[in-house]
Amino acid sequence: MTSYTRIRIPAGFWEGLSQLGYNAHNVLRRARLPLAMITESVVTTAQYFAIWQAFSDIIGDTAKGITKLPTVFETAKYPPPVLATYHARDYRDALYRMARYKRLCPPESLRITEEGEKCKIDLDWLYAEQPGPPMLVGITLAFLLELGRRGSGTHLTAELVEFSHGMGDVSALETYFGCHVRTGASCNRLTLHRRDLDHPFVSYNEELLEMLTPVLDQSLDNHQNSRSITEMVMWILKRCLAGGRPDIQTVASELGMSDRTLQRRLTDEGTSYQKLLTKARHEQAREYLTDSSIHIKEVAFLVGYEDQNSFYRAFRIWEGDSPSNWRTEQLGTN
Repeated sequence: MTSYTRIRIPAGFWEGLSQLGYNAHNVLRRARLPLAMITESVVTTAQYFAIWQAFSDIIGDTAKGITKLPTVFETAKYPPPVLATYHARDYRDALYRMARYKRLCPPESLRITEEGEKCKIDLDWLYAEQPGPPMLVGITLAFLLELGRRGSGTHLTAELVEFSHGMGDVSALETYFGCHVRTGASCNRLTLHRRDLDHPFVSYNEELLEMLTPVLDQSLDNHQNSRSITEMVMWILKRCLAGGRPDIQTVASELGMSDRTLQRRLTDEGTSYQKLLTKARHEQAREYLTDSSIHIKEVAFLVGYEDQNSFYRAFRIWEGDSPSNWRTEQLGTN
């Protein structure tokens, strides 16, 4: 089972926003996500989209974010899959490595087609029912061009850029990409001059690639085969509990399957959605209660209970004691 719902926040993302003058706390508040998520390196697809949409809402101009954010990321802070592309032999090698290793950090999927004098790169979505926010779409395509510019040391331009949605100031985008930008298209696509793919990378590092490639290939194989449905559901539930009770349809959507398929897969693994929901609430409640700075009423909210009394009843079933007594005993023994 491929864990496509585990999305890694790009390295340096929050710092990049800060350099552009935007506060991470404001973005998370706008996205209605916990501020503690600043320290989270992995989020769900829905949370990932919410962060990008919040950033877009705050900045107000989609084009501005698209043209500015890709340029503020420091190469030294690229994660290994991206670092491998930056040190590729040439632009073509970098793009194909990016398309391959993108599966390690979804939800985006890249499809490369070389025809005649053109190279088309189509952006699709893995296991996401809704397309990503326009800001994320634009920045993904802009970063692909930025990769070629940084790696080759040449100010490359695209031949055509197509977006399925409106993207704000199109003239600013055309200045950045160096070509015509079409909105309202049937796809999200970056079309490059095929000859540019032959540009050698000044950042080419054969020795580093010899070390990174086997490790990344093994990680990709493990990534595609290692995680059970039970682990995936537990991971999603723990990040979606706050302020509500995620239903099976929501979790199934995150996994890119129907609720019936999810129920069947969980049955095959000897469990059920309700059992995992209860287990997730129990485990999270214990974790939150060991932090004396979190009020019990807030703990109830964080594990998906609308009122404190319901949480108290559930906790007594789990632990045979009240949350306050359990906390006192735990903190007293530490």
